[in-house]
Amino acid sequence: MSDSILLEVRAGLARVTFNRPAYLNAMDFDMGARWRDVAREVTSDPSVGAVILDAAGPAFCAGGDVVAMATSGASGADVTGAAHVIHEGIRTFVESDKPIVAAVHGAVAGGGLGLMLTADYIVAADDSRFVSKYANIGLTPDLGVSTLLPAAIGQRRALQLLLEDRALGAATALDWGLVTEVVTAAEVADRAEQVARFWLDNATGAFGQAKRLVRVGAHRSFGENLDDEAASIGTRFETDESRARVAAFAAASAKSAAAKAAGSTSAGARAGAS
Repeated sequence: MSDSILLEVRAGLARVTFNRPAYLNAMDFDMGARWRDVAREVTSDPSVGAVILDAAGPAFCAGGDVVAMATSGASGADVTGAAHVIHEGIRTFVESDKPIVAAVHGAVAGGGLGLMLTADYIVAADDSRFVSKYANIGLTPDLGVSTLLPAAIGQRRALQLLLEDRALGAATALDWGLVTEVVTAAEVADRAEQVARFWLDNATGAFGQAKRLVRVGAHRSFGENLDDEAASIGTRFETDESRARVAAFAAASAKSAAAKAAGSTSAGARAGAS
């Protein structure tokens, strides 16, 4: 098994860690296959309720390992094949019912943007930098960048990042909607875990299905989304988790209504007495 991506599953939480720090976690062919396999394993594990995506070393991910591609004698067909493998992993994660939080630090470049945007919630360190660099080496976006990036920040800003030699700092990335929140580098790991623990400690299944509906729904017709919503909420209503929470909500609402009614009666009695 390749150690280019580490996987740990504990108490419902899967931690997926890019682990090629000497190469800024750039993804070569072996790492791409490992990514696909990890995605399959995590999303098919019923014990997993949330996922943290993080990275070892000074950078989150520098995209594809262009140096390895250039020195290995790879053909265009080889690169296309590798992209399909990595794309399968991205699609598997995005379309799953496992909510993902990314803990991002350092450089995020090229295809690393797409891998980062696989996550549903992105906590970025204040030292993070986001760049495209595709056109700098005469290549075009891959790893979901042409779809996930404009979905996150809008088409105009996506084109601005792709068509200019520009780097975004963490504050601008937050302003553009590329990341969810920015914390200090010392806080990023703990904050990402807090987000994941919140999902696990609350209505885990509902969070997962809400994530799936939003991520999958962006690429379907409105009618298909409505049908999926109707089926999903009905299925959730039959679960033990939902029944207990709905019953508690109904009881609290009834108690509140009774208290308001009692208050109104008392006020009316006082008014009559006066």
